[in-house]
Amino acid sequence: MSLSLEPTDSTTTSLFTTPDPSPSIEHPKPDTFPNPFHSPVTNYSEPENLFAMPDLSTEVDHKPHDVFVQLFHSKAVAEELITTARALVYPRGKGVYATDETPDAIASVLHAAAGGTGNPVLGTDGEEKEKRRKWREAAYNAISSDYISGVILYSETLLTFQLAPLLSSKGIIPGIRANGELRPLPNYRDEFIVQGLDDLLPKLQAARIAGARFSKWRVPIACTSAERGLPSEAALDAHAETLAQYASVSQQAGLVPIVEPDVEFGEDADLARSAWVHEQAIARIYERCRIHGVLLEGSLVKPSFPQPGLKHPSREGTTPEDIALATVTTISRSVPSAVPGVLFLSGGLPPAVATSYLNAINKLVNSASPESPVARLPPLTFSFGRALQGDAARCWVRGDDEGMRQTFEKWARECWLAAQGMKD
Repeated sequence: MSLSLEPTDSTTTSLFTTPDPSPSIEHPKPDTFPNPFHSPVTNYSEPENLFAMPDLSTEVDHKPHDVFVQLFHSKAVAEELITTARALVYPRGKGVYATDETPDAIASVLHAAAGGTGNPVLGTDGEEKEKRRKWREAAYNAISSDYISGVILYSETLLTFQLAPLLSSKGIIPGIRANGELRPLPNYRDEFIVQGLDDLLPKLQAARIAGARFSKWRVPIACTSAERGLPSEAALDAHAETLAQYASVSQQAGLVPIVEPDVEFGEDADLARSAWVHEQAIARIYERCRIHGVLLEGSLVKPSFPQPGLKHPSREGTTPEDIALATVTTISRSVPSAVPGVLFLSGGLPPAVATSYLNAINKLVNSASPESPVARLPPLTFSFGRALQGDAARCWVRGDDEGMRQTFEKWARECWLAAQGMKD
């Protein structure tokens, strides 16, 4: 679903606007995330320059960083992007909570959590909207910045429910889902491309005004045996170009881009084939990112785990250690060392499985010899949704708020330990 930027009932002007520059307005410190809704939206006016970032002062001295910045990047913007990207993956162990499901997906999650089968029975639009707001607010109140560095929000959660200040008040960085809807890749069966680039910049500018400091764009990549031939070269090239353009636009808007190549595992690929597809997809993304001038130090990547497909007979016998070796090899070959960190998606894996893979990966990093490329990898952490919130949602639908908090605490800590290779 594409980002919706329709104004809420309390707004009278467009969210595509930016604040009037005024010397009387005190700019916040770079490590804080102000609530842009503390004053009426009518204080904003149409920007003279669509590409400007008036909420980030360039008139002050910015602390030097350890990256040479090309002239086509603003030093002030680059400093904030680099600082934010690093804050999402450091200290080691912290990760991102993905809450960017569409309204229909949230309804299905809560329906399943209540033990329902089939399609959920929905109330009125207003009732369903209020249920989504309460669920998100309860979840954000339950998570801890001890384990969670950032949260990916859906546009409704950011722009309508205005929940970014709740997260930033806890020291958690808000982000926004940027990608639009899928449409078939012409002439290629079972493959898709992602829409949303045409009007992306003003949408991300609005997200920044609402408190977001990073964004995420997912592309689905088909993966079958080599004999069946997916993904196609056309799909790999299209996804790489899309993600590179998105990343460039996101940085123009002042948001750290997280590129998400999600390689599907529902078919008959073996582990070697999955690892090869991951390596090809990620390497092509960064080839295109260089061409588009993306500041790699101010970006992150969110890949899936290389793994055998559900239809391949080797899946049952594949161990977390097998997954770990394929994963660290793939990352070391395809992700540039300038990228501050890697956040793995769970992809619908059960929480115990997703955390076992992450733990095995980081145990391998911990035991790597100094001369191994594995020892030079950046933080390898998590950006999980279902693996973090599944059990918590079951508590919430029963009205068990304390149980929900404890369950979030349990799985967030499990992920935090796994991201350090310290899980038993």
